Amino acid sequence: MATAAELAELPERPEAPRQTTEFRISRPQIVGPDVPESPFPILLAGPVQQGFGRGGKELGCPTANLPDESITPISSVAKTGVYYGYAQVLPPKDGKTELCQDDIRVHPMVMSLGWNPFYKNKVLTAEIHILHEFKSDFYGYNMNAVVLGYIRPELDYTSREALIDDIEIDKRVALNSLNRPEYEKYRTNSHFDLTCTI
Repeated sequence: MATAAELAELPERPEAPRQTTEFRISRPQIVGPDVPESPFPILLAGPVQQGFGRGGKELGCPTANLPDESITPISSVAKTGVYYGYAQVLPPKDGKTELCQDDIRVHPMVMSLGWNPFYKNKVLTAEIHILHEFKSDFYGYNMNAVVLGYIRPELDYTSREALIDDIEIDKRVALNSLNRPEYEKYRTNSHFDLTCTI
């Protein structure tokens, strides 16, 4: 089984299908079965790294990037695309942080695993957008995530606006899909630190 680092060094990025207006209109608002099925849940953890800086500035969707070695659990069993689940940013052990108590709770998230074909990335990345408004950056902080389902394949886009539209739909689909009892219970999964306080 290839590691994330090996996948990231592939000489050619796979071609992604083009997004179409028909695709957006026909998108379901809830995805996945009522109970997570294999290979889910997939547990991820690692320090948040600086990415390309596009998510927040260009797309209105700031993301936290995980290092290559952290994405091996998902890149070895899942296809590229957009996923949903829960994530938690952990405060430093020394307690020095600008995060507030609400920031370190477990929050819904959407995650892009892939090559970002619109931007022609040359490496495989896992970018997590936590559905919570943080007041400060948390680069270098550890983040835990539980991936629970698949939303859609990775797509290429004819415009940034079309990409932004799909990202907004992804967020709604993630929230709708997590709003089911067998998914909600993962908010208190032992993978998260439910005792941490600032």
